[in-house]
Amino acid sequence: MVSKYASLKSTNVDIIILSCGSSDELRAVTNNAIQSLRSSEFSETVNFNILVIESHKEIKPYQYPGSRTIYPKAKFGFHRYVNIGIKLTKSEYVCVCNNDLIFERHWASKMLEQFSKDDTLLSASPYCPITHPFFEISSPTDVVYGYEVRKHIAGWCLFVKRDLLSKIGLFDPKYRFWYADNDFANTLQKNSVRHGLVLTSRVVHLGSATLETIDLRDQYKLTVAERFYFEHKWLGRSYNSYRYHRRKLYKHINNAEIE
Repeated sequence: MVSKYASLKSTNVDIIILSCGSSDELRAVTNNAIQSLRSSEFSETVNFNILVIESHKEIKPYQYPGSRTIYPKAKFGFHRYVNIGIKLTKSEYVCVCNNDLIFERHWASKMLEQFSKDDTLLSASPYCPITHPFFEISSPTDVVYGYEVRKHIAGWCLFVKRDLLSKIGLFDPKYRFWYADNDFANTLQKNSVRHGLVLTSRVVHLGSATLETIDLRDQYKLTVAERFYFEHKWLGRSYNSYRYHRRKLYKHINNAEIE
């Protein structure tokens, strides 16, 4: 039986997956994502170029099956690693992903279908059947436009046209983890770039499996501490105030009893 998507022209899509394979279980999470990704589309329709950026350098030179795996020398930062991936890829479409995802059939074809229908659409996210029902989204069309984080902009899966980057530039490398998607949302809105949640494209986000394995002090630095820079950049907090409160928080984290 021929798929209804088989008549579409084959499109190259660069997939950038950020991974931390510090245990057998976490490596399995990444491998499961890649396996579901590769089986989600016909190669005649979509050709995935999968680049895994692995932050746990102790497993080098391990290569995740079906991918090219790299181990940057640079210290981990979500946006810093995303930018490395962008510079190493060149397809018209690029998708930045967490490793804790399960890709449903034809998710990318349905995403590309919406890009072909709307020339103004430069950025999109797929619908997650676990997360998005909480927002009670209803729409007469297949795309809901907006900039609300988690509702419209799913930081765990951002599917964009590479042309977008010539308009807004690379991702701000100062964000190591939290507030990265908030910054992206504000950047899109500032530059009047449309972002859509594609309701027909389904990708399951399993949750923050990697973050939960990190030392609690490092978790606070990757999450709570990011707020001060976001407030400096977007909400008018002075640079000196940003630096002062970040140092104060780091001192508290390093000295506190965290359970």
